[in-house]
Amino acid sequence: MSDLNDRQIQILKAVIDEYINTAEPVGSETLDKKYNLGVSPATIRNEMVKLTNLGFLNQPHTSAGRSPTKQALKLYVGTLMKSEELPLNEEVGLKHKLWDHRQKRDRLLREATKALAEHTKTMSLAATDEGDFYASGLGNILDMPEFFDIDITKQLLATLDEYDYWWKVFGKNIDTDDRLHIILGDELGQRYLENCGCIYINFRTPHYSGAIGIVGPARLNYPHIIPIVRYVGNLVDEIARNW
Repeated sequence: MSDLNDRQIQILKAVIDEYINTAEPVGSETLDKKYNLGVSPATIRNEMVKLTNLGFLNQPHTSAGRSPTKQALKLYVGTLMKSEELPLNEEVGLKHKLWDHRQKRDRLLREATKALAEHTKTMSLAATDEGDFYASGLGNILDMPEFFDIDITKQLLATLDEYDYWWKVFGKNIDTDDRLHIILGDELGQRYLENCGCIYINFRTPHYSGAIGIVGPARLNYPHIIPIVRYVGNLVDEIARNW
């Protein structure tokens, strides 16, 4: 796992967990008080400096705290985090919402997008290679500090008129073995979206391909959101294969 030692991994994970919760740069004092790291504040500070030099943390000019880089978030998603289990009652609720619409493609994707936005508290999107496009939960992004910047919000909302843009994002990994994908920052290919993240999953029908997922800040609550996106995507895929 990169060149980090166990202590650095533990500190990095704590920084990311705290940053996901607060959207604020994280200081060594906060880590010392809230996380049982078993080392002194001075040691935490020294390790945070090393993690910054290694490209895993940023130090915003206006803050003494540090925030994770895209490299750190990718390591977190790929190795450090532990995904939550989707509660059975949530699975049943999602299935109940979607199953009634299993015969109607347009209605199913509309309801799936809406349900995904409700359960993740983010903006959700779905698209197919036949040109269908759905979005829900636009109001959710306005609750997130990252989108208090009007330029970022304006750019994100402008992409909702660009089916071709989103299909280019969703379609490039369509033939890979793992159907769930996470893209961060500059991978979204838009100047103002470099602090954003997207989690989506591909699905197939006998006649076309599609994808459904969510968009939000790069500090998405990955352990909570990934199981929801995976479950909804798998449910849509299961239903769609019978069309």
